[in-house]
Amino acid sequence: MAKKYSRKFWIIFWSVAIVFLACLYFFLEARKQPGKIISGAIDFLPIELSQKTEYKSIAYFANYLLARDDQEKVFLVLFQNNMELRPGGGYIGSFGILKVKNGKITNLETHDLSNFDGRIPSAIEPPYPMRETLRIDSWKLRDSNWSPDFSENAKKAEYFYQLGQGQENFDGVVAINTNVLNSFLKITGPVTLPDYPGTFNSENAVLSLEYQVEKGYAGQEIDLGDRKLIMNELAKVIMEKVVNFSNSQKFELAKAILEDLNNKNIQLYFKDQDLENQAKNSLWAGETNSTWTGDYLMMIDANLASYKSDYYINRSFDYVVDLSSEIPTAKLKITYIHNGKVKDWMTNNYQTYLRVYAPKYAWLENSNGAGKINFGEEFGKKYFGTLFTVPLNSTKTMEFSYTLKDLDVDNYDLLIQKQSGISELPGKITVIEKNGEKKSYEVKVGNEWELGKEK
Repeated sequence: MAKKYSRKFWIIFWSVAIVFLACLYFFLEARKQPGKIISGAIDFLPIELSQKTEYKSIAYFANYLLARDDQEKVFLVLFQNNMELRPGGGYIGSFGILKVKNGKITNLETHDLSNFDGRIPSAIEPPYPMRETLRIDSWKLRDSNWSPDFSENAKKAEYFYQLGQGQENFDGVVAINTNVLNSFLKITGPVTLPDYPGTFNSENAVLSLEYQVEKGYAGQEIDLGDRKLIMNELAKVIMEKVVNFSNSQKFELAKAILEDLNNKNIQLYFKDQDLENQAKNSLWAGETNSTWTGDYLMMIDANLASYKSDYYINRSFDYVVDLSSEIPTAKLKITYIHNGKVKDWMTNNYQTYLRVYAPKYAWLENSNGAGKINFGEEFGKKYFGTLFTVPLNSTKTMEFSYTLKDLDVDNYDLLIQKQSGISELPGKITVIEKNGEKKSYEVKVGNEWELGKEK
């Protein structure tokens, strides 16, 4: 069973995120022209062009959120624990409902999915291989983010919410990964709590909190029902620090939020098409590119019954595409290093369902290290899916060889998209051109990587 975070903690946490979007908004807003963003002012900031574009995007969304238009905006907020990785980012332990009107938060409430999912009828068959690995017979909101595309996950989450007798109609959906907590602590600095041992910082906070609420409380004379109160205490201390931030610290926090948006730790979905297009153009929508016609690669993992083992997993890949042969070929190696040493309350042998997305004309010739291969097509792509295990304290490499018969070798281009919930994904790309010349690229994919243009 996935661990649940404190409701009050996430309420305060999300409030802080909104507050700083508001701060940026008011920094850019003309005092005498309410609701109008001075986007031109950003052009004079001493930052790179790409950053200016990003800040303009934040200003665009802030203008929408804080507009004094007497219209209530309602959002579904999904809290994803990426130490238990799922295709959309991480296991959804809880969700929140955020309401904003005339630039003010009018209501915030959160729900523990262990309770809410009980209201959803057990009538929808879960996708393969959830039933086989999780031993469940129905699909619920907690497992709804099975797609690599966030807009699909957002729609599915709202669908399950309504099946659970939820009464709200949402204007948008936001997903937030656990890593965002670390972003705040990087700016606030280390935090200590009077009634708890240790220091919480951006390097250890998530792991330390997991241990405290699962094991540590038992030796501290803390009742089982009170073991998660530490989250409230931590949130209060962080809030006190944030409220007293200097302008430079506020700007650093805005940059940290931008980094989380750019790294898919925060994903946005809006029903308003203009807002959704803005999110997509900023690469903040968690979109799987369905219009790309060149070579393509995306690797999607789903931690299934492996506890919080993703904390210990390192991934890398090696991709070689050969354009010199009569039919272009691709060889992909994905290496998993499990740094966990022993089975305990947090980690186990790592069982994952891997899907490799390739161009729709890809044809898998053989695989090494994989068992049964499942095939499918979506988003204009073909995927190869396989379930396998990486034992504790071991390394495992999966290999796939496939042809790319209809690839345009005269205008070769490659797009790699990264899964939400994974930190920068390191890899090596080798392109063997028609004349046999080799070109190699060492990459770290933060959001997506395009040949000749890293993002």
